[in-house]
Amino acid sequence: MERIVDLVDHQVIASVRSEEAMREAVKSPVNVIFLLFGTIFNLGALLEMAANHGKHVFLHLEFLEGISSDKSGIRYLAETLKPAGIISTRSNVIGMARENGLLAIQRLFLIDSAAVRNGIRTLHGSGADAVEVMPGVIPQMISRLADSLPQPIIAGGLVRTAEEIRAALEAGALAVSAGSPELWHRFPAR
Repeated sequence: MERIVDLVDHQVIASVRSEEAMREAVKSPVNVIFLLFGTIFNLGALLEMAANHGKHVFLHLEFLEGISSDKSGIRYLAETLKPAGIISTRSNVIGMARENGLLAIQRLFLIDSAAVRNGIRTLHGSGADAVEVMPGVIPQMISRLADSLPQPIIAGGLVRTAEEIRAALEAGALAVSAGSPELWHRFPAR
């Protein structure tokens, strides 16, 4: 199985919430897309569009319609749709994805110091390939997590400027997920 650090060639990851944004993302220089929308009816076409442009897609399971994040849903994704991986806030889903050969990114919300402590503890045992920390505009927390976890850090959420991306990267993030197409074009490949 590929590793996320080998898969991510661009410092910005396209965070996509609509078909229009998906059409723009596949034409952008990013090589990884976080798909934050979709239904059982259009995911195949969206993944095919991405594959035709050489993009790797991670499906955020909590935002998909018609596909459950249970054993059968994860198996269906892995065997039929074949994304690069999944994103989830739930550790049990991370484990099922890994068992089915998918890369798995665990999303962690940094709402207070207890959430940070619990997140670090959970991530040490989750088997996640990477962690997406939200919001991604807290460089000191990104640095702390990068020093405390074996997984690479992807910063995301509330990222609106190139300066915020630079700060997250300098703090130790592997990449930054952003919803703004303007930001997808601003940073070079790693």
